[in-house]
Amino acid sequence: MAKVPNLFEDLKSCYSENEEYASALDHLSLDQKSFYDTSYGPLDKSCLDECESLNISETSEASNLTFEENLVVVSTSAHGKVLKKRRVNLNQNTTSEDLEAVDSDLEEEIIKPRSAPYSLQNEMRFRYLKILKKEFVLTDSIHQNIIRDSTGQHLRARAITDLSHEVKFDMGGYISATDQSTNPVTLRISKTRLFVCAQEEDQPVLLKEMPETPRVITGNDLNLIFFWETERSRNFFRSAVNSELYLATKVNSEVFMAKAPTYMKDFLIS
Repeated sequence: MAKVPNLFEDLKSCYSENEEYASALDHLSLDQKSFYDTSYGPLDKSCLDECESLNISETSEASNLTFEENLVVVSTSAHGKVLKKRRVNLNQNTTSEDLEAVDSDLEEEIIKPRSAPYSLQNEMRFRYLKILKKEFVLTDSIHQNIIRDSTGQHLRARAITDLSHEVKFDMGGYISATDQSTNPVTLRISKTRLFVCAQEEDQPVLLKEMPETPRVITGNDLNLIFFWETERSRNFFRSAVNSELYLATKVNSEVFMAKAPTYMKDFLIS
């Protein structure tokens, strides 16, 4: 009669073999140093808010990482103040240079809009029309003549008796395609290429030499344009670059740019 095999004996044999194999693996794992070094010292509190920069030598310059979710990077100061909060877009390829830039940027730059004059914001453009007045004399409200100063680069208001020092001007008329309500002009010393050029507030105007009468004025040359305004016999010249500033004078001083009505800003044309 055939002997019936004892299934429990076979199972016991298998278990014994597996136990020996597992024991051998445990012994091997104890003898072999782990790939990951898990012995860490306690983290210093001063390092909690610091970011450690990536070592370029340890990262591949050609490596590409694709984020499956948005990543928000936050840096804080020792007092808990948030200095930077940056979000990395979904599914964008990120190189080691990108990660280094995020880490090294300690404080996010705040971009503030720059204030620009109304005329520059609308890209004003003026086209030459014709000479409106030729070889006239400018005097201010206390009858000081507008003449060239000793350097020849600025204008000065001064009472004169010697007419040889008298300076005459030409007024060139221009037209604006965007604003028909103003009267844009240039002021040039007659028989020269020197044009009156507006500057910042309280700064003396300059005499700017141009190769010829500009046919189109825009961009950096807009400070050659003044808006000519009249009230009875008085004439005002307002800057096109800064509509708050006018040609102005003081007693025996350089002609400069000022806000009304701080100084004398009205002129007589003769």
